[in-house]
Amino acid sequence: MIGCLACDLTAGRVNLPSGEILRTDLWAVEHCVGPLGIGTLVLKPLRHCIGLWDLTDAEAGELGPLTRMMVTATKSLTDADQVFSSLWSFSGGEPGHIHYVLQPVTKAQRDIIGKSGPFIQTAMFDADETLDPEAVGQFCDRARSWLSAHRRD
Repeated sequence: MIGCLACDLTAGRVNLPSGEILRTDLWAVEHCVGPLGIGTLVLKPLRHCIGLWDLTDAEAGELGPLTRMMVTATKSLTDADQVFSSLWSFSGGEPGHIHYVLQPVTKAQRDIIGKSGPFIQTAMFDADETLDPEAVGQFCDRARSWLSAHRRD
């Protein structure tokens, strides 16, 4: 859908500097373009879906194993204590293309912010720190290498 950032990134209408990390027939994995830290991934259906109820049986069947594989990759490639998985589905206050944000979180981040859970994401959005594109690209390259070594189709 033109005008949907998730669709526009997938279709190449908006530049995704680090490129896709993984694409299946049904899902795409990209590095987050927002301020949620190096290693934060977005897992989204290729089709424009605004709710989990929109997923086909095949999309739903792939979601669990793909999520597990990507959080395992993220945990392996970062010093995270935990990898958050949160469903996002709003854009500008309206239902938008669903996507899972897979975010590595460290104890140091929790200590600096003084809270945990969604408060970390809120604080990171409030700080609005631009990520170093080179560091994002390096993480994506490492993630692609990890997937080449560990992915079982």
